[in-house]
Formats: sequence, structure tokens, C-alpha cells
Amino acid sequence: MECRKFETTIILASDLENVRTIGKMKVHARISIGGRPENDKRTPTDTHGETNPAWNFSMKFTISESMVQNYNAMLVIKLYCSRKLGDRYIGEIHTSMKELFDCSYSNGGSGIMSFPVQKGCANSQGVLKFSYRFGEKVMIDKLLLAESVAGWSFC
Repeated sequence: MECRKFETTIILASDLENVRTIGKMKVHARISIGGRPENDKRTPTDTHGETNPAWNFSMKFTISESMVQNYNAMLVIKLYCSRKLGDRYIGEIHTSMKELFDCSYSNGGSGIMSFPVQKGCANSQGVLKFSYRFGEKVMIDKLLLAESVAGWSFC
């Protein structure tokens, strides 16, 4: 199976909508690729930035080569305010893995992007900034894939 390593670093968000009426906003991000919830990852919760959280937190994935060949595979980053009574949704960004790959091709497979945070079909308040890097294409045996290095998701 042809795969690539994909690494993303969630850098920061700025000017987010304050979804708390009482208390401080403590924000974390949840990242998924290709609609596979079993591979979702999460940043630590920023407890100081409130509407301007900063993480500089990296996550690694192994993705199938087909994900960078069509526009249907999406990188989704959702922002939540952590609360004792359940997390409150702030907003999210969506971008095609192919679009990221195409944009990074001339830069050696890496890039830095900023997207407006959306809530529903309208722009919400704020911007999310992240960096990303695609590795070289490799062939992975399904048996080796099952024994993949800790910290990397499956294709």
C-alpha cells in the first residue's frame, strides 16, 4: 500500500468567539483526516490564552497516497472550549488534503496556512494557523503497518 507520513503542528488561534459567559475559555483542538474518527487526535488544552490560544503542538499521521490524489479527503480541525459540563463547540476549519499537497509541492512538501474559523455555513470569529509537512511516498506492507511505530496512525 502506498502511504505518506503527514505531520501537522497546530500553532495558534486568534480572536476566537468567547463562548463562555462565566469563567475563562480553555481551548483545545481536535484533528481528523479523511473522516476517520478512530484516528482523531487532540491538542493539550490551552488554559491561558482564552480567545487567543497557542499550542505549537505537533501530530503525526500516516495517510494513504489516494488521500492526496483526490479532493474528497479532508483535514478537519475543530476547536472546543473545555468545560466540566461538556465541551462547547467554537468552530472549525476544513481543507482538502490534495489542496494542501498541491500548495506545498513547490516548497518541498511543507507549508504554513491560516484559515478563518467557521461555525455552520458562515464565518465565525477568529483565525486558526497551522503548519504541515508531507513525507516521501513509501510502500508499506500491511503486516508492517499493523506493527507501525507508536505515534503514527494507520493508512
